[in-house]
Amino acid sequence: MHLTDEQRDVRDLARRFAEDVIRPAAVAADRDQTLPLDVITKGWELGLTNLSLPVGLGGNGLPLVDQCVVAEELAWGCAGITTSLAANDLAMTPVLLGASDALKKRYLAPLAEAPTLAAFALTEPSAGSDVAGLRTVARRTAGGHGYSISGAKQFISNGSHAEWYVVFAKTDPAAGHKGISAFIVPRAAGVVVDRKEDKLGQRASDTAGLSFDAVEVPAENLIGQEGHGFYLAMETLDRTRPTVAAASVGIARAALEHARDYARQREQFGQPIAALQGIQFLLADMATEVAAARLLTHEAARLTDNGAEDASLMSSHAKRFAADAAMSASVNAVQIFGGYGYTKDYPVEKLMRDAKLMQIYEGTAQVQRVVIARRVLAGAVV
Repeated sequence: MHLTDEQRDVRDLARRFAEDVIRPAAVAADRDQTLPLDVITKGWELGLTNLSLPVGLGGNGLPLVDQCVVAEELAWGCAGITTSLAANDLAMTPVLLGASDALKKRYLAPLAEAPTLAAFALTEPSAGSDVAGLRTVARRTAGGHGYSISGAKQFISNGSHAEWYVVFAKTDPAAGHKGISAFIVPRAAGVVVDRKEDKLGQRASDTAGLSFDAVEVPAENLIGQEGHGFYLAMETLDRTRPTVAAASVGIARAALEHARDYARQREQFGQPIAALQGIQFLLADMATEVAAARLLTHEAARLTDNGAEDASLMSSHAKRFAADAAMSASVNAVQIFGGYGYTKDYPVEKLMRDAKLMQIYEGTAQVQRVVIARRVLAGAVV
């Protein structure tokens, strides 16, 4: 993949940060299931967070392709920490897409002034892939000057630490997905963190459940118009899936590199196991999948940057393929390490645990296949 001089510079910055800061913190953060806030602060200081924040609001306004270059490098260091580093971009995307200029200035500009966190609150205990099934409601307050929000959210990245949330709630419960609206809800308005999830992988990221008990926000905190929340959520995920795919590439690349290095030095039957054809075939498949996933990811990002009509489909292709590649590569890496790979003394078991989430969040692998199949059956170019 050809990169410009500027893209190589940002890649090298992210790579050094991943190697010098993220990886040294990752083992303890994974073990203790603690988000290393000092790492988040260092990433913010280097400009490796809030990547999509526009220049006019104090950010760098990086194109999505550049964001994918960064995401791959950071996830090569640790996918869990990367999820928390990238969560602000997920939260700010619907604001950038639909909010008033005043709302953008009030909530997005401060992200450039201090290493604060925000969160995207869509998923609920009974509504994951079925977004239209969410039960959180937002009712007009007396006098119509605001909204009262009640409900619960689940699996919210940075939920325990966010200062504000983009919350999706039904303003018209009878209208299905057309009755969903989106709001910015400050934590101080009364958001309660119910629990911190005890996860299999990506344990270094903060994932929490939230509850809203008649939490009131002013009417100006509505993002766009009532009833547009579902479309904002879908467009947001279309735009952020390439960076999830890029993080998957980072996991897969790390797995390949660890497996390659181990195969070179591990001897069995009087020779390095890298000399065995069975091991070579595993490494070759991993390398091909890393290369193909990266190409799909960068193409999805390029199309999204250009506003291409088929960007959404390519984002689903990239997210599905790259997540599966990360899972396959990490499983194969554990296999190459053998019994050692199944222990916490070596890094590949963590990669395998981290990779699994890539097939689940921001649209499961199965949901991506449904999206792709529908487009193919409708006559999309393949």
